[in-house]
Amino acid sequence: MSPVFPMLTVLSMFYYMCLRRRARTATRGEMNSRRAIESNTRALPINVEIVQYAKEVLDFSSHYGSENSMSYTMWNLAGIPNVYPSSGDFTQTAVFRTYGTWWDRCPSARLPFKRTPSTFCSQDYVELAFEEPVYPTAVHILETYHPGAVVRILACSANPYSQNPPAEVRWEILWSEAPTKVNGPQARQFTPCIKQINFPTNLIRLEVNSSLLDYYTELDAVVLHGVKERPVLSLKTSMIDMNDIDEDEDEEKYGCGMDTLNKQFSIVTLREWPTNGYFDKLPYELIQLILSHLTVPDLCRLAQTCKLLYQHCCDPLQYIHLSLQPYWARINDTSLEYLQSRCTLIQWLNLSWTGNRGAISVSGFSRFLKVCGSELVRLELSCGHFLNETCLEVITEMCPNLQELNLSSCDKIPPQAFNHIAKVRSLKRLILYRTKVEQTALLSILNFCSELQHLSLGSCVMIEDYDLIASMMGAKCKKLRSLDLWRCKNITESGIAELASGCQLLEELDLGWCPTLQSSTGCFMNLARKLPNLQKLFLTANRSVCDTDIEELAANCTHLRQLDILGTRMVSPASLRKLLESCKDLSLLDVSFCSQIDNRVVLELNANFPNVFIKKSFTQ
Repeated sequence: MSPVFPMLTVLSMFYYMCLRRRARTATRGEMNSRRAIESNTRALPINVEIVQYAKEVLDFSSHYGSENSMSYTMWNLAGIPNVYPSSGDFTQTAVFRTYGTWWDRCPSARLPFKRTPSTFCSQDYVELAFEEPVYPTAVHILETYHPGAVVRILACSANPYSQNPPAEVRWEILWSEAPTKVNGPQARQFTPCIKQINFPTNLIRLEVNSSLLDYYTELDAVVLHGVKERPVLSLKTSMIDMNDIDEDEDEEKYGCGMDTLNKQFSIVTLREWPTNGYFDKLPYELIQLILSHLTVPDLCRLAQTCKLLYQHCCDPLQYIHLSLQPYWARINDTSLEYLQSRCTLIQWLNLSWTGNRGAISVSGFSRFLKVCGSELVRLELSCGHFLNETCLEVITEMCPNLQELNLSSCDKIPPQAFNHIAKVRSLKRLILYRTKVEQTALLSILNFCSELQHLSLGSCVMIEDYDLIASMMGAKCKKLRSLDLWRCKNITESGIAELASGCQLLEELDLGWCPTLQSSTGCFMNLARKLPNLQKLFLTANRSVCDTDIEELAANCTHLRQLDILGTRMVSPASLRKLLESCKDLSLLDVSFCSQIDNRVVLELNANFPNVFIKKSFTQ
């Protein structure tokens, strides 16, 4: 046979592999949009493209707005644009709770989990439902202020409007990229190149990372383009770009199927080797140290190589700190069952974002904690919508050493269930942001958990009397260092006085969007005088904050690092200069929408105090 034919066969195979790679791999970033358009338009047979805006917001991790309003909430992402193409700070957009790195530099900041894979950098998410399931050809995200936060776009196989839930819920990453710094806060339409998937979807998830942003990102709408029939890639394809053939973009690394991870967790038949080479000469502790730098999937893969490494990879000492949040789409009851024998000594466990849509059952979660909960000190369960009263009861019974509990945005837990938390007397940190905790349960928690140092009650709308809550804190929680009362609607100067008198170790206090506090009552002056250790104080959107309050802070709170007085009309440039001269450690000062502080003043203050980030927002 002529040598030409084998060569043609090899080239044909290579060409086929390139086409297959093009069909399933998302190009990173917004580069080469012309090629992306060409590949999307070469689908055969001819298929009418459907264009649709989000019908409904199904789930999200946080938002800047109130639970009882539309301003700055994730619900603004449903429907047609409200603001785009205008730029600026508008209440009709969707805004997440945080931005920048300021939240990592305050007393309430938590230590990060080790072994978090470099490919996972998501901080928040929002899930959107669309009317028609389609094979996506494009996703347009309309960003109206400080764009650049979106780092992942995913599609789900489950139809949220179907009466019959699927046997398996599959998530596929359409596009992913590390956070990038975008020059300028102006509006843009973000249209990354997405990969083709082999199932129709009407459930899209955006994940964001706002750490590089100078202010809150604002999203206006999401547009999903797609076709009803699965596209078939045309053979008339332009020249293949070698950059598309990226070994790091393989399915095993980025796939979201549960079977892949569970196979790695499971026990497999291991080879018998006569010798383990140089590993036999290494101390056990040194091998353990080397393996401690591997991510969880890599650790599970390595365990399948030989008996020696299996023994090391399954050692419970490798799982003292375990974060499963990066693998939220792949964790289910089977995963937890496989991990039980390895997690008998676990102290830190992060199950945030996991278990939704039936992936983790109450019985599966309970079985895991009964085996692995005795040594737990820190438990992260943010956005765990599978949690119910039984789960909280199991936590309090099986985790006697628990010191940190995060139930942020666990809005499916019934109000009466929170009474169980009062049994955990050793609690030092409790995050109840956006939960349905009621006043009676919270009073019980404060009465019995006197070791509390960090407490978040932001957007807890079912508490009727925050003055009573503040009074109980002042009487029982003497060790409190940080307190989040974001958007509590009824705290008054009486509650603030009780709080300041009893919790004098406070270093961080968030009173943003608390409309019942008025400077004329002297509540802010009282805070400044009673809490000299304050490092972070948020008085966001309190229009009554005045020069006297700022001068009291300058005189008494010299350790202040972060101050937010967005929206006040009563603060002058002169009082801000006194504050900046007195508080040498100040790094963040938000004076957005402060009517007396114009751009000229901000420029002058920036020139004289270059180490302070002075934020002045705007609306066009």
